[in-house]
Amino acid sequence: MRPGSEAELAELVRVANAPLALRGGGTRGIGAVGPAEVLETGGLAGITLYEPGALTLVVRAGTPLAEVESALAAEGQRLPFEPPDLRGLLGRGGESTIGGVVAANASGPRRVQAGACRDSLIGVRFVDGTGNVIRNGGRVMKNVTGIDLVKLMAGSHGTLGVITEVAFKLLPAPEMQATLALAGLDDGQAVAAMAAALGSPYDVTGAAHLPGRGTFLRLEGFETSVRYRARELARVLGRFGAVAEVDGAVWAELRDVAPFHGMPGDVWRLSVVPSDAPGLVARAGAEAALYDWGGGLVWLRMAPGVDLRARLGVFQGHATRVRGAGPGPAFPPEPAAVAALSAGLRAKFDPKGLFNPGVMVGA
Repeated sequence: MRPGSEAELAELVRVANAPLALRGGGTRGIGAVGPAEVLETGGLAGITLYEPGALTLVVRAGTPLAEVESALAAEGQRLPFEPPDLRGLLGRGGESTIGGVVAANASGPRRVQAGACRDSLIGVRFVDGTGNVIRNGGRVMKNVTGIDLVKLMAGSHGTLGVITEVAFKLLPAPEMQATLALAGLDDGQAVAAMAAALGSPYDVTGAAHLPGRGTFLRLEGFETSVRYRARELARVLGRFGAVAEVDGAVWAELRDVAPFHGMPGDVWRLSVVPSDAPGLVARAGAEAALYDWGGGLVWLRMAPGVDLRARLGVFQGHATRVRGAGPGPAFPPEPAAVAALSAGLRAKFDPKGLFNPGVMVGA
């Protein structure tokens, strides 16, 4: 099914009596959907409102991400949260849609400075499991409803409703970018260096570590400001070793987890306390690791079938299997109180249990 309007979509959901697998571009979904009929959102496409002077954008959910980014680039603007392209990691084709980005709360290296996708999202429209169209938020950052549905829908992976339209606050594209690099640091030293950079007043917009390749820090903005901040940040980092300025292509690699493309094994995503990251990586026994968000996000490439959660035991954070099959669910188990809250929300917004059955089992 591929409805061409929100009204058509709402009617399809209203009369549905069997599970529906929601699909935007099919490029980033994780978790196994149970038996279900595919419902595509690609027919709900197009930018409905773009006000460059107000740094706001309203766009239908099925609009390709590339189309959105092209329109913004033409006005010297961008989405703040640097959405990743996971097609290479997951071995998929298709075109990512902006609704899929929101459903996954997909966020890249700039999250350390600009926040996640949900932090730039200021409005959402969606169809709930009874066929009602619900609108929350708008073109200004004001929300007076009892539940912040804008934040709730970001990262819900299509389990609460079918997103039909989203609104974002935007940022100007920077005049200049500079990337500083430190070589030869072990994981612990790298996390300490990234913490020093992020704790400095120099507005770092990326902090990552690729073991064996280097530790990278990014600065963006007006040229005069970037040059000054790069010089001062290099002084802060001097105690960790020689600091060099390098090409910024590494950020696209990190955003898309490119070092793991075409490589065998399962891929896991850890959200952790940065200072805990090196110890967890050592405990995991991974075949390869990438550190982003100053160490708060760790990508691990593991041997197929490893139960990483069992291997790590209890830790502050969670582990999601992005690529690969069992054992255990893709999404991390939730504490009992959180699981009860999640079940209550699903019962409220999807009382017939239509949307993406089984996707967030364990969450």
